[in-house]
Amino acid sequence: MSATGPATGHLPARGAARWELLRALGAYCAEPGAASGPLGEALGLTTMTPAEHTQVFVLDLPPYASIHLGATGQLGGEPAELVAGMWRALGLTPPADADHLAGLLGLYAELGGAAGGCRSTAARARLDHARSVLLGEHLASWLPGYLAAVARYPAAATWADLTAAALRAEVVTDPPPDVLPSALAGAPEPPGVDAGDDELLDALVAPVRSGLVITHRDLLAAGRATGVGVRRGERRFVLASMLSQDPGALLDWLASEAAWWSAPERRAIPACPTTSTWWARRAAASAAVLGRRAGTLGRRAGTLVGTVPEP
Repeated sequence: MSATGPATGHLPARGAARWELLRALGAYCAEPGAASGPLGEALGLTTMTPAEHTQVFVLDLPPYASIHLGATGQLGGEPAELVAGMWRALGLTPPADADHLAGLLGLYAELGGAAGGCRSTAARARLDHARSVLLGEHLASWLPGYLAAVARYPAAATWADLTAAALRAEVVTDPPPDVLPSALAGAPEPPGVDAGDDELLDALVAPVRSGLVITHRDLLAAGRATGVGVRRGERRFVLASMLSQDPGALLDWLASEAAWWSAPERRAIPACPTTSTWWARRAAASAAVLGRRAGTLGRRAGTLVGTVPEP
């Protein structure tokens, strides 16, 4: 998870600016494109047009933990309930979008600021513990992969780099326990070589099952690389259509994508090697399965793409 570009120079080391940065990074991806301009300027980010902001943060990569940690790859479910439960345990009413990155970073910053102002050692310890759980279970568990996906969009890459640097600074400054987050420990197994098409498609649109983050933009790139037609619709529907047209070509492309995602640096976080390794192994398992399925159709896997070209 790299943190390069001009934005990284804005990282504060400590104090109130640390928490304000985290709030601003969350707010940036939550606000409409037209309103994100002043925030982006303050953070030193590449300017995003309203259309670009909507494409990344609303259409292609909505920043919700449940999408990345849930077995279906959709909003809500157990991951969202776990986040809401944290709010309730702290005596707070969870917002409607409790697992949105803006809410997660806002709560994290609130806990950090409140702990810093505590006179009671016991109260400070409780707040620091809650912040550590939030970091390990609900941020570091999915955010590195999400940021790796966002970084493939040039207009949003500096935001992804700065957010990655901020996350890295948090886990270095206050490392959470190096244990596998509950959402990953309880994740269903990835599909095997003999899995049916329905099971494979279900897994491909759920990052926690496949280890991949596939967006509509990726599917357009797959269409260009394979010559397969790309229909409009939900990602699973589009994948099913592409698979029916040329399964060998699509499986070959997907195997390459899975291999790209299996590289440890895609989700590497200092002080969280257990989580990083889990994701790398999950994507590697998918690469092996997809490659073998492509091979049975007489194609050589791993020859098409590693990064997404410009549309």
